[in-house]
Amino acid sequence: MAEKIYMKEDGHLHVPHHPIIPFIEGDGIGPDIWKAGVRVFDAVVEKAYQGERKIEWLEVLAGEKAYNMTGSWMPDETMQAFKDYLISIKGPLTTPVGGGIRSLNVALRQELDLYVCLRPVKYFEGVPSPMWHPEKVNMVIFRENTEDIYAGIEFMTGTKEADKMLKFLVEEMGVKNIRFPETTSFGIKPVSREGSERLIRSAIEYAVEHRMPSVTIVHKGNIMKFTEGAFKNWGYELAEREFGDKVYTWNQWEATKKESGEAVANEEMKVAGIGGRVIIKDAIADNFLQQALLAPQDYSVIATLNLNGDYISDALAAQVGGIGIAPGANINYKTGHAVFEATHGTAPRFANTNTMNPSSVILSGVMMLEYMGWNDAAELITHAVGKAIKNKKVTIDFHKLMEGATLLKTNEFADEIIRNL
Repeated sequence: MAEKIYMKEDGHLHVPHHPIIPFIEGDGIGPDIWKAGVRVFDAVVEKAYQGERKIEWLEVLAGEKAYNMTGSWMPDETMQAFKDYLISIKGPLTTPVGGGIRSLNVALRQELDLYVCLRPVKYFEGVPSPMWHPEKVNMVIFRENTEDIYAGIEFMTGTKEADKMLKFLVEEMGVKNIRFPETTSFGIKPVSREGSERLIRSAIEYAVEHRMPSVTIVHKGNIMKFTEGAFKNWGYELAEREFGDKVYTWNQWEATKKESGEAVANEEMKVAGIGGRVIIKDAIADNFLQQALLAPQDYSVIATLNLNGDYISDALAAQVGGIGIAPGANINYKTGHAVFEATHGTAPRFANTNTMNPSSVILSGVMMLEYMGWNDAAELITHAVGKAIKNKKVTIDFHKLMEGATLLKTNEFADEIIRNL
């Protein structure tokens, strides 16, 4: 009998053998990649658990399909289903043009308080890449998902709101460095201690649980000292306060260096990062983007704010084959709510062509299965996708970059993955 997933009193998910999981197939290429993905999910659950487990899929509407059928881009019933069933998965959605919801994805994140955007970035052997050594890229990005400029607090120049903001800043706050006040729009960048701490806490917990060597707090605190700089400082304080001997922070390295010398501090840092405590360090965002190209092996878990995380996620995805195979999730670890999603766009001109790569939604399904604790099924899909790519049986995006590859349609790529399970 199909049942809901729910959060137990001890803070752990209860996942029944026949969970109900809402899905949105998505717009544009969404239906093509979802049809491929759901066949893989059903096949792997059957293979891994021999019929003892089965996902009961519940379609809910959002995007163009919802608008055409109901007149709403995001019907109340859809949002309620995402709240009631905790875990869901979706294809890419169109952002309405000319008013209404600024972004359907942002609306979901705000309404469900999905404060972590989780983006693992790992190389599959054989994937075309602009990097000489893409296999060195193996990172998990924790992007804060509800604050920063994505809060949407903006005022357009020429409006009474912008005029009021200008007057307040100049007359009451004494701001003197607005270069062109008569034509300036304004945006507010809220960054809270609570929002920063819950994001960084989740990143450290992930690193500890998965025995990853480091967490790097990426920020632009050299310029934005009271927002991004505070994010960094709050992260260090939280690590030392809540994780004790599970972590080794840069502050501790500095203290050890002062007391015992740099050689001892370096040795403790080295030991911490190879199976001992998780190293907590930080990097300025522009330098991190450079180092991610030059020395990606030095980074594992990344904790960063919303805008930085947006840039970093897509830049790192490009290093291992592009956003077309990049999975993602939006999670609230306290309530258990999680929305897993294809991270690319809708590509409407390729809709209904059965040609696009479904790997992003399939690998997002891997993340979903891991979140549910169904790790055997998740590992089977990861292996099967890797084998298909290694054997050069791929969709058109990779086919045109590989020599001697076999071109597969979207549904044929799903067939290949199922054969490889």
